Amino acid sequence: MTALRKLASQTAIYGLPTIVGRLLYYLLNPLYTYNFSTAEFGVNTSAYAYVSFLLVFLTYGMETALFRFSQTEIDKEKVYTTALISVFTSSAIFIAAACFFSQPISESIRFTGHPEYVTWFAVIIGSDALAAVAFAKLREQNKAKRFALINIIKICTLIGLNLFFIVFCKHVHEAPDSVFKPFVEKIYNPKIGIGYVFISNLISSLITLLLLSSQIISVRFVFDSPLWKKMMRYALPLLIAGLAGMVNETLDRILLTRLLPKDQAMVQAGIYGACYKVSIIMTIFIQTFRYAAEPFFFSHSKEKDSKKTYADIMKYFVIICSLIFLGTMMNIQWIQYFAGTAEFRTGIKVVPILLLANMFLGIFWNQSIWYKLTGQTQYGAMLTILGAVITIGLNLYWIPKIGYMGSAWATLICYAAMMAASYFWGNKHYPVNYDLKRILGYLGLSVTLYFISTFIQTGSTAINLILNNTMLLGFAAVVWILDVKKLLLKAN
Repeated sequence: MTALRKLASQTAIYGLPTIVGRLLYYLLNPLYTYNFSTAEFGVNTSAYAYVSFLLVFLTYGMETALFRFSQTEIDKEKVYTTALISVFTSSAIFIAAACFFSQPISESIRFTGHPEYVTWFAVIIGSDALAAVAFAKLREQNKAKRFALINIIKICTLIGLNLFFIVFCKHVHEAPDSVFKPFVEKIYNPKIGIGYVFISNLISSLITLLLLSSQIISVRFVFDSPLWKKMMRYALPLLIAGLAGMVNETLDRILLTRLLPKDQAMVQAGIYGACYKVSIIMTIFIQTFRYAAEPFFFSHSKEKDSKKTYADIMKYFVIICSLIFLGTMMNIQWIQYFAGTAEFRTGIKVVPILLLANMFLGIFWNQSIWYKLTGQTQYGAMLTILGAVITIGLNLYWIPKIGYMGSAWATLICYAAMMAASYFWGNKHYPVNYDLKRILGYLGLSVTLYFISTFIQTGSTAINLILNNTMLLGFAAVVWILDVKKLLLKAN
C-alpha cells in the first residue's frame, strides 16, 4: 500500500506539467485546424512522425540503461556522464549531417521548397535527445519537482510562442492600423505559415537545454569505455524495440503521405492527425505514468511483495484507462469540435479505435517489466518487431483501399497482438498474477456501455449527453464499490 501511495504521489508530480502542458497543447489543435488547411496540417503531422523516429534513434535506449546501471554500478555519476557524452557525440554528428543534406532530404520527404524545416528539426531532435538523458538523471535521483518545473517552463514557452506567432502576429499583420505593426513586420512573414509551429518548438527546445545546463556541465566528465559497451549491449535491443515501437505509433502517418495520390496524401494525413489528437488524453496519462513508473519498477524489484504490487498497479491502471475511454466517447458529441472544422471532423470515427489501441499499448508497457527486470530486453525487441510487421503489412494493404481508417484498425490490431504475446511470454519468464477477472471485466463493461451509447439517438444532443454521462457515472460507481473503496479502507 505504501508503494502504491509513493507511485501515485510521484506520478502526480511528474504528471502535473505533462497533463497541464499536453492539455494546453491539445487546445492548440483547434488553433491549427481552424487556421491551416488539412494539407498544411498534414505537413505538421508527417513532420512530427519523422521526429518521433529520429528521437528514439538518437537516444538509443540510454535512458533505461541509465536507470539499470545506476542500480548496479557504484559510481552513478560515471554512468550518467558516459551516457551523456555518448548521446552528445551522436547528436552533434546527426545535426551536422542533416544540415548539410537538408535540400535532398526535404525533397525526399515531400517538404519541397522547405529545406529549412530539416535544419530546424535536426536541432530540435539533437537538443531533445541530450535533454532526455539529463531528464532521466533527474528521474533517477527522484528530483520530481525540478523535473516538473523545467517541463512546465518548456511547455509554457512552446504554447506562448505558438499563440504569439499564429494569433498575435497574424492579427497585427492583417490589422490596418496597430501600434505593434512596425515591430511585427520585422519578425513575422505570413508565407512561413505552419512553419511557425516548428520555430516555436525549436526555441522551446533550446531554452529547455539551457535550463538543464547545470545538470549537464556541473559534473565530472568521465567516459568509461568498458561501461559504455555494457550499456550499449543492454540498450541496443531497446533501441530496436523503440524504433519498432515508433513504426507502430507513427509510421501510419508517414505511409499515408507515401501510399496515397499526391492530391489526397497530405489532406488525409491532416485529417487523421487532427482526429488522433482527440484521443491524446489516453496518451497523456500513459506517458505521465511511465515517467514515474519506470524508475519505481526498478527500485521496487527487490521487495518481497513486488509482484503483488505490480499486479495491483496493472488493475488500477486499466481502471483509469477504461474511465478515460468511456469519458471521451460518452462526450464525443462536443469533444469532436477540438478536431477542427467540418472537413477535419470527417475522421472522428477513428477516435474509439485509437483510444482502445493506446490502452492496449499502455497495458503492454506495464507488462514490459518482466523483460526489463530480468535483463532479457531482446524479448522487448521481438515483441515490438512483431507489432511493426503487423503495422507495416496492414497499412500497406489497407491504406490504398480505405485510407486513414486502415491505419486506425492496423494500430489497434498491432497493440492487441503485442499485449497478448507479452502476457504469454511474461508468464513463462517472470509470472505476475494479474487480476484478469477484474481487468477483462472493466474493459468489457466500458466497451459495452460505449456500444450502447451509439444506439441512443433521441434527436437532442443535450439528452444524449445526459444519458451517456449517466452510464459513465454508473461505471464509476461499479469501480468505486468493487475496488476503490476497498483500497481507501486499506490505506486508512
